[in-house]
Amino acid sequence: MRAALLFSVLVLFAACGKNQADGQPSSGSASPAGADEQARFDADRKPEKLVEALGIGPGSRVADVGAGSGLITVHLARAVAPGGKVVATDVDASVLDLLKQRIEAAGLGDVVERRVVAADKPGLDDGGYDAILLAEVDHYFPDPVRWLASAAKALKPGGRIVISNRNYHRAQSMDAARKAGLVLQSETNPVPTHFVAVFVVDQK
Repeated sequence: MRAALLFSVLVLFAACGKNQADGQPSSGSASPAGADEQARFDADRKPEKLVEALGIGPGSRVADVGAGSGLITVHLARAVAPGGKVVATDVDASVLDLLKQRIEAAGLGDVVERRVVAADKPGLDDGGYDAILLAEVDHYFPDPVRWLASAAKALKPGGRIVISNRNYHRAQSMDAARKAGLVLQSETNPVPTHFVAVFVVDQK
């Protein structure tokens, strides 16, 4: 029973809704570098607002958690180049292969590092990141509070964690962040269906 439950969690995490503009899991059959797919996603989700919330620029190091096929990752990579790095994580190696195709098609292959991680652990280096993005993924974690508390250790001093999700996940996300010792710095709704919350580590 427990093994079956863990498998279900891993499948859900890998099927993170950020991979599709309509919030449905990716079938993997569409071209990962398709301009139409990217354009629809960009229009629906306004990823430039996530880049703004992350506060990143050339030379920044950012983690894209549950990156999927890279529809957001490509925007992060453009923002941190030159000199920066995006660590794109996911539980599914095959979906990260799709991400690789998208990133290479955009000429940003040297900016992004792909990393397969466990669903219950961030898999990020301590003190190594200016920002960490969780887009439509935190509700899949087996223990969100523990995950966020661990991820906070990966931030550089003054770093931030940005959580973006559908509005009906907001209460759960906010509660988990507070219990993990994070402090809400700002919150916006760049699109009607989603919130974007910026957190920093409580220094008390």
